[in-house]
This record gives sequence, C-alpha cells and structure tokens, in this order.
Amino acid sequence: MREQIITGDAPTPAGAYSQAIAAGPLLCTAGVGGHDPRTGTLAGSTVEQQTAQAMRNLRSVLAAAGLSLGDVVKVTVHLADLPRDFAAYDAAYQQFVEPPYPARTTVGSTLGPGMLVEIDALAVRPEA
Repeated sequence: MREQIITGDAPTPAGAYSQAIAAGPLLCTAGVGGHDPRTGTLAGSTVEQQTAQAMRNLRSVLAAAGLSLGDVVKVTVHLADLPRDFAAYDAAYQQFVEPPYPARTTVGSTLGPGMLVEIDALAVRPEA
C-alpha cells in the first residue's frame, strides 16, 4: 500500500509526481531544488544558498511524514556543475546531516533554469 505525502512547506510538484510516497517501511521523496515554497523562486544564486533551501524543503517533506533527516539512509544529488560546485554544496549539506551520514550519490545533471542542485532521499520509517 502506498501513501502520498503532501506539505505546503515544500514546493508544489511541477508535474505528475508526488512530493513523497510512503510504502511499508520506506519513504521515497521526489527531487527537491532550492525553491522557496512560498514564492516559487530560487532561494539565491549560489549552490550554498540553493542547497540550504533544498535541504529545508527535504526536511519539510520528511516532517510531513513524521520523519527527520536522521531517518534518511540514501541521498541522490544532482549538481548542474559538479566539478565547480561539489565542495561548496558538500559544505552546505553537512550543516543539515549528522554522522552516520546517509549513503550518497552525487552526479552532474542538466537542471531547470537557474537551478544548481536537486536532492532526493530514501528514508526508513521506524514504526512501519
């Protein structure tokens, strides 16, 4: 059985997808970028600013399911310019996670206009 997770504290999906789906013990989130959920605009022009907003958006989606960033076991990150932005992205990301860090894959990708980062996560629901 799948349960859709929706919150107004993260950007509204721009297509045919859910912010997150819970299924059994797992919660899978859609990719979130650095958009402010209230204005829909990107929260800055640097990868640090956009990463911080993306992590706040991810945290909001997790909270809507009763979870936290501490429940995340796997993260996939897309950077518009991997060689240029990896170190700055990683420094901003580390402000939101604690050891043991989730497993993570970081790749270079073509993202929407102005987007520098997009992050999705897989979390484990302890009660499921």
